[in-house]
Amino acid sequence: MTSSSSQVLLITVLSTTAVQAQCDRWQQRVRYDMRVELDAATHRFKGATALAYTNNSSDTLREVFFHLYFNAFRPGSEMDVRSRTIADPDARVTDRIAALNPHEMGELVVDRMAQGSKAVRLEHLGTVLRAELAQPLLPGKSTVLDFDFHGQVPVQIRRSGRDNTEGVAYSMSQWYPKLAEYDQRGWSANPYVGREFHGVWGDFDVRLTLDSAYTVAATGVLLNPEQIGHGYPTKRAVKRPVGDRLTWRFQAKDVHDFAWAADKEYKHTVREMTDGPVLHFFHKDQPELEAVWNQLPEHMEKSFRFMNEHFGTYPWPQYSFVQGGDGGMEYPMLTLIMGKRRLGSLVGVSVHESVHSWYYGVLASNEGRFAWMDEGMTEYASSKVMQHLFGGDGDPHASSIDGYRSLVESGKHEAPILHADHFATNAAYGATAYSFGEMLIHQLGAVIGEKTLAQGLLRYFNACKFKHPEPVDLERAFEKQSGLELDWYFDEWINTTRTLDYAIGEVLQVGDSLRITLLRKREQLMPVDVALVMRDGTVSRYHVPLSLARGAKRPDSEKEPFIALRPWQWTDPSYTFTVRGDITALAGVLLDSLRRTADMDRDNDSVELPEGARGVVRP
Repeated sequence: MTSSSSQVLLITVLSTTAVQAQCDRWQQRVRYDMRVELDAATHRFKGATALAYTNNSSDTLREVFFHLYFNAFRPGSEMDVRSRTIADPDARVTDRIAALNPHEMGELVVDRMAQGSKAVRLEHLGTVLRAELAQPLLPGKSTVLDFDFHGQVPVQIRRSGRDNTEGVAYSMSQWYPKLAEYDQRGWSANPYVGREFHGVWGDFDVRLTLDSAYTVAATGVLLNPEQIGHGYPTKRAVKRPVGDRLTWRFQAKDVHDFAWAADKEYKHTVREMTDGPVLHFFHKDQPELEAVWNQLPEHMEKSFRFMNEHFGTYPWPQYSFVQGGDGGMEYPMLTLIMGKRRLGSLVGVSVHESVHSWYYGVLASNEGRFAWMDEGMTEYASSKVMQHLFGGDGDPHASSIDGYRSLVESGKHEAPILHADHFATNAAYGATAYSFGEMLIHQLGAVIGEKTLAQGLLRYFNACKFKHPEPVDLERAFEKQSGLELDWYFDEWINTTRTLDYAIGEVLQVGDSLRITLLRKREQLMPVDVALVMRDGTVSRYHVPLSLARGAKRPDSEKEPFIALRPWQWTDPSYTFTVRGDITALAGVLLDSLRRTADMDRDNDSVELPEGARGVVRP
């Protein structure tokens, strides 16, 4: 091997190692084999599960935890109390749980559990189950937990349940005993109060038995369509088994949850993409829904194509859009959405929930700890998709900055690092998860450049898919793509409530040059874009990097050139630079002319110079 060949090999190995190192932490693994029967007359169900659990951590596990979400829908539950005592109650929930009658409540109980031939001691703790293993689960080892459970489907209040406001019989999400995630932070076995979720990567093999009159939509691929029919494509004629009940068998690989819905009036249609997943659509067979739902498949195919090209490839074989739920909620390979909408609204909610497949589904950050990584990044991508579908030349992310600024001005702003359940108000949680999250990504384009931002998002997806990334992983993806240091950006925006305000302090003629002084009025740090607008209509653009970034962004194209100036030393409250020019030819100076940052005071971002003015000085 030649010396040059050795160098090429070394570079290749180092590059491969760097890619693998991104998000390279251990992941637990599960395999569910579930058999479930639903009695639609009583809304009760029972199930049996063989759960294979692989402990890829370096810890010995002597206990495991499960989520029992349906127990939240009972008077006195933590969801009930929280919904009535939070400062700004959610009208969809408050007082409704407390008023449930016994036959309307939710219930989920594990009747018994065994590890091999030995019984596992169980402790039901509301929406959490603690299970003391009969034998410790050693690092790198696997065990199988066999358990039986039963439950009652509650009247739908939030996301899951029966007989919702649109008349859908069953929206079955968070319905089974779900193993809690164990990661480098330990167990994520938070009680359910209505916010977000986190799950273990695994495979599901689920058999659902219920009245044959119901059409079922579910996570995964239906393995026995020839026995089912109900609109599922088959290679042979449908031949149903004898009896008035059907057993549907769904299989899903590399997912962290399983959801399904059922209704006797579902109309099921299918759209097969040549280079994408098979898209399924389920809605109530009602004349008033036809016109809008018939237009949805074309829009959703375009949405999936756009996402695959710009944000990473969708990895699963199917996706289902299902009428059911309240508003919209994402699950692996499926969304539950309210169906009685106008076209724009139906497409909008369908885009948002399906785009979750990239951030909730493939990347699957801990939504409780980092809700903005799921909701905010989904909003960012959804805004791009909606503009692609419906056109428009404006900034598709402008509303995220407006939402964030409204939150700050309301006085309810809290640090985004807070766990989703612990925000003092629903308003603060919502604005932080959605508006702040989208704004944080959009604003990063002002730091590293829009082109680099797009490339970094693809890099992040490809490096961290199926790995439960955290903020540091997102930061590192953008650092590697841009060559800039970004810890200051993520640390301050995520971990504090500091706000941004840069201002123009003075514009003066000094000799044959213009002297411009900028001021940092609030604590938040950012680089600054400055535009000098001349009276002849020409614009000169400058970029003032932040010293902590150890570099400057590159222009996105030759059409938007700028000159990078010396860095602004982050400890300095002001920054002065000079450029050759005559102030009589200068019409004005403008900061952040493209409105890409969440500057809290736009009034001090610009100055206009009347003809004959020799300068502007502000206090």
